[in-house]
Amino acid sequence: MIEISHLVKKYGSHTAVDDLSLTVEPGRIYGFLGPNGAGKSTTMNIVTGYLGATGGEVKINGYDILKQPEEAKKCIGYLPEVPPLYMDMTVEEYLNFAAELKMEKSARKKAVEEAMELTGISEKKERLIRNLSKGYRQRVGLAQAVLGYPEVIILDEPTVGLDPRQIIEMRELILKLGETHTVILSSHILSEVREVCDYIFIISDGKLVASDTTEHLLKQVEDGGREMKVLVRGDGEAAKELLLADDLVEDVLICSGGEEDTANLMIRAAAKEDIRSHVIKTLVDSGVFVLEAASAGKTLEDIFLELTNQKGALHYESDSEAGI
Repeated sequence: MIEISHLVKKYGSHTAVDDLSLTVEPGRIYGFLGPNGAGKSTTMNIVTGYLGATGGEVKINGYDILKQPEEAKKCIGYLPEVPPLYMDMTVEEYLNFAAELKMEKSARKKAVEEAMELTGISEKKERLIRNLSKGYRQRVGLAQAVLGYPEVIILDEPTVGLDPRQIIEMRELILKLGETHTVILSSHILSEVREVCDYIFIISDGKLVASDTTEHLLKQVEDGGREMKVLVRGDGEAAKELLLADDLVEDVLICSGGEEDTANLMIRAAAKEDIRSHVIKTLVDSGVFVLEAASAGKTLEDIFLELTNQKGALHYESDSEAGI
């Protein structure tokens, strides 16, 4: 579907994209994740033909975006971070204008109606765009992106500036698009990527530092519940001895803090498996009063910070690379 090979983009002495290679297969929602300034938008602009590359190659359905831009762009719908809207047009006028640029005359009316229906803006079609809320303007931009029935929809920071309700609505729209399109979602918002994406690319300083399914990445970074924190009432030493006698527990530490007559325990499993329910049952069955229990493994936020703070020094091992 999309093949990016050794892509480089330089602005003078600054390298925004540094030898980036990745492949996007059809039928998934991809998260393109990285901190601000990581090179996400630059990469998206090259993929969509808005920017030229310093080096490397981008192919969309076999078409080189630099050498065969017309054929390649027909395969892509693009929603930039700031949608290129004409504020003095009505919603319908703007979409008709966009359809004129993209499609044959006979197909325009139906395509515009379907795009408005899909994005939930049919009732706003006679409103001037300048009078719409930020959320509805994003929907208009998204409707423009899906005109012409492109196979790939690229969304660059689609929820920036939206309120919580609008963010939820936009996520629902993205999931709906994923039923019929390949979607690439560029974002620095971890919760957004976790909620809607099947596969995640993480880039830092223009380099790819992680590439894996969302499910496996989350399992890896959360460490399968191998470490957990438990707050118990009473003597922590007794609870510690009880747990250390269990074959599933490797180590138990008593940590400082907590209220009087309580103890904080940091518990580590002997194997890479989730022992949370087992530990709680063991303690409760032995008469230990458990006040709180939570996983202490890494979160997606933790791994994101680790990967993006160490410039080019990290390599994330996916299932395929590990031979799993």
